[in-house]
Amino acid sequence: MTEKSILAYFNTPEEAQGAARKLEMLRVADMSIDRFSKYPDGELNNTMHPLTGDIVSLTSMTLNAAYSGPSAGILGAADPSASGMSTGRDDGPDGRDILLTVVLDENVFDQAKRIIEDAGGMV
Repeated sequence: MTEKSILAYFNTPEEAQGAARKLEMLRVADMSIDRFSKYPDGELNNTMHPLTGDIVSLTSMTLNAAYSGPSAGILGAADPSASGMSTGRDDGPDGRDILLTVVLDENVFDQAKRIIEDAGGMV
């Protein structure tokens, strides 16, 4: 059995999970769903209240992101998605920050690709 892999990008975790449920019927060898970012550190898990004054950067308020220092915060705030001015088209970010990784038998590769695209994924 020869295996192939697919990297598919989604707008929401729910879209990726819907595709994953359908892909499980194809008996995939391995599958994972992850969120990724172009900036360092992970997401902030604590709720941030702007009136407390505990605001590290614009991204801590708009993207719920936690950065290790002011330089990374400035870099994050320069991104169009932090201001809400992103177009979401070819000339800007499209919001696909959910990655579905699938390893499966090459005999079902085309079928898996169709399932992913029908669920809103981009291969």
